[in-house]
Amino acid sequence: MKLIDSIVGQAPAISALRREIHAHPELCFQEVRTADLVAAQLERWGIEMHRGMGTTGVVGIIRGRDGGASGRALGLRADMDALPMQEVNSFAHASQHQGKMHACGHDGHTAMLLAAAQHLAAQRDFDGTVYAIFQPAEEGGGGAREMIKDGLFERFPMQAVFGMHNWPGMAVGSFAISAGPVMASSNEFKITIRGKGGHAALPHTGVDPVPVACQMVQAFQTIVTRNKKPVDTAVISVTMIHAGEASNVIPNFCEIQGTVRTFTTPVLDLIEQRMREIAQHTAAAFGAQCEFEFVRNYPPTVNTSAEADFARSVMGEIVGAEQVLAQEPTMGAEDFAYMLQAKPGAYCFIGNGDGAHREMGHGGGPCTLHNPSYDFNDDLIPLGATYWVELARRWLAR
Repeated sequence: MKLIDSIVGQAPAISALRREIHAHPELCFQEVRTADLVAAQLERWGIEMHRGMGTTGVVGIIRGRDGGASGRALGLRADMDALPMQEVNSFAHASQHQGKMHACGHDGHTAMLLAAAQHLAAQRDFDGTVYAIFQPAEEGGGGAREMIKDGLFERFPMQAVFGMHNWPGMAVGSFAISAGPVMASSNEFKITIRGKGGHAALPHTGVDPVPVACQMVQAFQTIVTRNKKPVDTAVISVTMIHAGEASNVIPNFCEIQGTVRTFTTPVLDLIEQRMREIAQHTAAAFGAQCEFEFVRNYPPTVNTSAEADFARSVMGEIVGAEQVLAQEPTMGAEDFAYMLQAKPGAYCFIGNGDGAHREMGHGGGPCTLHNPSYDFNDDLIPLGATYWVELARRWLAR
């Protein structure tokens, strides 16, 4: 593994910053303390920076030895927000805030980009400009979208943008990247079935919305198995059904909620259309009424081929080609997708290991994303930062 020596030397200090962020998690659009920490470090290293994009976002501008005169520029993005969940770890840097936790490693993503920014600013051995993008609100807030709305790509013109996420279960010292869709779109639905309540012993006097809901839930799965092409990937998950208040009362209404995940917009269009039709016609067949809501959240994350191939070559130089894996697409979602809709780029995974890195006092659960026993592996900091630095150098030198 070819790590940059100065980054390795600074890794303990950056790890301390990571743990400081972990101990003080902030939810989407509330990352004030985290943004303050990031901004203070950038200022200390002589990096020009701008704040307030997407509410709490920070952008560091690192110009090379030419002062950026070449006009070539790329963006490196890290997310900063935490999740609204309770941490069960009790080690020294565990969350100090009830109901808030860095359970997805955004503290580590921020740390890796800080380490890279420090090195790039100290050396400036490149021509062009590197934009270090510290983004708020990835966890459901659409912070990338909000930064773009605030003029991210107009104020900081770049030809490409890259992102990275730690991946538990993948060995430390490995990366994964592929062209095409790597994360799914995220969408939510809410269906309210309105019937006619009454006595449970006299069902013929009302319109029971519960069996209507049961029919809908079963029928939705036929969209996946019978309406879309078998080679197209999609998930429809009904995750909530709410109805009734007493065992002897037929309720007036029943509410169904859930999520839909796809890798392409045409498949998503098909699913939304068919779900709406099934819901409306099923309700009508039982004499009930139906209200159908479908909200499209994050689009699919799609890596452009040239940038994914380029990133793969950089990774191979650092860890060896055999440690650069094919990126298996996941049905999870990521708002970096908005940036990839606007600019060429690639989103990769970096192996976070099997959880053995966790200190005494970690919870009993596995070290997986969104788990209360999770912790980012600080051994990734020099590797992730080296990747960011070499990616920027080589991309700007093309």
